[in-house]
Amino acid sequence: MTDRPNRVAALIVAAGQGTRMGTQAKKQYMTLRNRPVLAHTLITFEKCDAVGEIFLVIPRGDDSYCKKEIIAPLRTNKPIHLVSGGATRQESVYNGLRAIDGRFDLVVIHDGVRPLVKTERITECIRVAEKYGSCILAVPASDTIKTVDEHDCVIVTKKRHMIRLAQTPQAFHYDIIMGAHVASQKEAYVGTDDAELVERFGKVVKVIPGDPYNIKITTPEDLKFAEALLTNIE
Repeated sequence: MTDRPNRVAALIVAAGQGTRMGTQAKKQYMTLRNRPVLAHTLITFEKCDAVGEIFLVIPRGDDSYCKKEIIAPLRTNKPIHLVSGGATRQESVYNGLRAIDGRFDLVVIHDGVRPLVKTERITECIRVAEKYGSCILAVPASDTIKTVDEHDCVIVTKKRHMIRLAQTPQAFHYDIIMGAHVASQKEAYVGTDDAELVERFGKVVKVIPGDPYNIKITTPEDLKFAEALLTNIE
């Protein structure tokens, strides 16, 4: 795979406003250890030999800031293309897919605020997606999962050994993921992640083991936890 890196594009989604963080600064730009959260994510994809180019989806109007404060200090070798995000994550991914415009066979989609992802997990996700068409990372549920009704009464207890907590990256053949997004737009359907759209499109989504360290930073507590994890890793 490493001898044909331009077959794979990374689509990093970092267009959120971070309202749950409770700060004026967007969570993707907040400092984690010695650099912005988003910079940690970009560095990992820069190091991943399987990825040829990066398409970074950011809030509209943040281009100059990202070029100066996020990208320039990293001195990356891979092209990083900036794309304006939409009103929702799903719209932002679609904007990124349109920017890619079929120039790559496979797209690996990742949340910009998952800065602790490992290169080997990205590479494995891509490898499996090449074979099956789609692949996501997920970790087993450690707690009992219950479905409740609108009155918070339990309807059913799920079989825990069959439950997985989905993460990113999620990798897909370009035609599969683009087709799933177009179909969802026509039906005005909003999914919880990109894999769900592909599932509704009738395609197989392969699951491989994720990493409990691959957390999504949403709250101030998550940021503190990421700091602790970085200390533990190093």
